[in-house]
Amino acid sequence: MKKKKLASIFLSLALTAGVMAGCAGQKANNSSGGSGGGGGDTIKIGANLELSGGVASFGQSIAEGLELAFEEINKEGVNGKKLELVKVDNKSDAAEATNGAIKLVSQDKVVAIIGAATSTNTLAQVQVAQDNKVPLITPTGTNPTITNKDGKVNDFVFRTCFIDPFQGTVAAKFAINDLKVKNAAVLIDTSSDYSKGLSAAFKKAFEKEGGKIVAEEAYVAKDTDFRATLTRIKSANPEFIFLPGYYEEVGLIVKQARELGINAPIMGGDGWDSPKLVEIAGKDPLINSFITNHFSSNDPDQKIQDFVKAFKAKYNKSPDAFNALGYDTAYFLADAIKRAGSTDPEKIKDALAKTKDLSLVSGTLTLDENHDPVKSVTILEYKDGQQQFKTKVNP
Repeated sequence: MKKKKLASIFLSLALTAGVMAGCAGQKANNSSGGSGGGGGDTIKIGANLELSGGVASFGQSIAEGLELAFEEINKEGVNGKKLELVKVDNKSDAAEATNGAIKLVSQDKVVAIIGAATSTNTLAQVQVAQDNKVPLITPTGTNPTITNKDGKVNDFVFRTCFIDPFQGTVAAKFAINDLKVKNAAVLIDTSSDYSKGLSAAFKKAFEKEGGKIVAEEAYVAKDTDFRATLTRIKSANPEFIFLPGYYEEVGLIVKQARELGINAPIMGGDGWDSPKLVEIAGKDPLINSFITNHFSSNDPDQKIQDFVKAFKAKYNKSPDAFNALGYDTAYFLADAIKRAGSTDPEKIKDALAKTKDLSLVSGTLTLDENHDPVKSVTILEYKDGQQQFKTKVNP
């Protein structure tokens, strides 16, 4: 497996070099209305998403949101053209995400890429976007290094969601101020940039607020038996457990924790947000659990309820946060293309960076100097297997 992954990564790097050689030609096409992504009557937008694999629920939800938004946007069009969504499946794998970005840029000639859902799979595309000067927007990748690495802004990379430090800080303050806990355990997926980033932010904020971390344990994606780890956590007798992971492992962890008699509140981030979570964990184990998230379909805001109505009409189900952020990302990009008055990726990039006070379903979006949104966090509680809107925390 390791040899296959290394071979795939080396192939990706080789392909990237080839794509870079043809970059100038692609840019000319996009700018002049030739055969590039902005030529003719359509504007090609790439979507590099987890449509299969370990976190397929995330990618599929984003795709649903994108498709609904594209339908709505195309009723009027963008600068006289229709948006065309070109999807690739990164199979929930970083090397595949790199390959997908290369294909979208070199073969499909897209003017921008939306995706991926996870931080790791988004980070795998950043260099391709930067080298080829094509905007990359992640709807849900929350790791800070996606947009700013070592103090340097990735000028072609953007996001629609808030970042891990804010999400982790909100979770810590909620635990101390609302749940009134004084100590906590942290359980981290060490194979995930998302989990590591969120846990670091939580620990820093929790201790700053006067809390104490009494246990810190680790697991890796695809693990299925967490009982030994949870037994160690139980022996530390935490009042609260922070679990910033993805729904596949989280569902099993929550279920096994409750079976071991751990009744403390358990909280995570937006990585929990999948209908699959309830299927895996069960309704009862999720009682007394919470998440920080970008959106709630139960929020009474009229813009949100209009979106919920449209989404239900198309898909016959209530939207989750990944649906909402996919939907919002389409409008975020369409707004930038309109303001740019061009399908030139560099002009679209400049317009994206200047986005201010754009009203979206997940909140009013204004980008800071790092291309990160300044927006609200929604806190949800699980009751009878359903997410219930609890509160909204403003930045």
